[in-house]
Amino acid sequence: MTDEEIQELQIRIAELEWFHSIDLGCGLVTPGSDESPAKLARLGLPDDLVGRSVLDIGAYDGFFSFEAERRGADRVLAVDTLAWERGATSGWPCFSLAHRVLSSAVEARKVDIHSLASAEIGSFDVVLCLGVLYHLRDPLSALEAVADVTGDLLVLETHTDATHLRRPAMVFYEGDELAGDASNWSGPNERMLATWLREVGFRDVEVVHRRSIGHRALRAFYRAGLRLDRFPGLFDQGRIVVHARK
Repeated sequence: MTDEEIQELQIRIAELEWFHSIDLGCGLVTPGSDESPAKLARLGLPDDLVGRSVLDIGAYDGFFSFEAERRGADRVLAVDTLAWERGATSGWPCFSLAHRVLSSAVEARKVDIHSLASAEIGSFDVVLCLGVLYHLRDPLSALEAVADVTGDLLVLETHTDATHLRRPAMVFYEGDELAGDASNWSGPNERMLATWLREVGFRDVEVVHRRSIGHRALRAFYRAGLRLDRFPGLFDQGRIVVHARK
């Protein structure tokens, strides 16, 4: 790109509200609030995706879709609805700009997670479902749809709660109780996630990353502030990455 084109692109990038930090080349990185590269390192995504197909559910700005393409995937399909319908300055406009600048061949469809069906979009070797589950009012039926389009590996990253309980359990959040976001509905513990995944047809379920006890404690202390009565509940929260195979 010419210096003038880079300058115009910088202006356009600044006009949008980015969630992902995407390297667009020429020294341009989108100012996303999400620590996308750090999250990528925790996912355990295969370095080589040559010959494989990838579905990115809840693609948002497309960081993980474009990364799958960069790793050689034969086909990448990005789907979203919630983030892509937010308005004129976030979600879909960001994805579209990054897609154009990167000269990407990633396919994009506005499809709700509950509407996913292999008869419509096919089955994918690797399915990414990152930061989606806790936004759903009915996570189990959504996972049924996800299982239908997963040919081999599901990479699931999500918020968890009730980590101290030995039985499958889930916490329901009223209003914007979780992180001040009313679109956050629930937090299952690891045992609940494993139960759900086995129920919908995954045989091998493995937690490949979880926040350490120290990290959870520091985060809970910071978020609790002076209200120490909130600390136990916040300590019970965390994020994990699960690999599930058919």
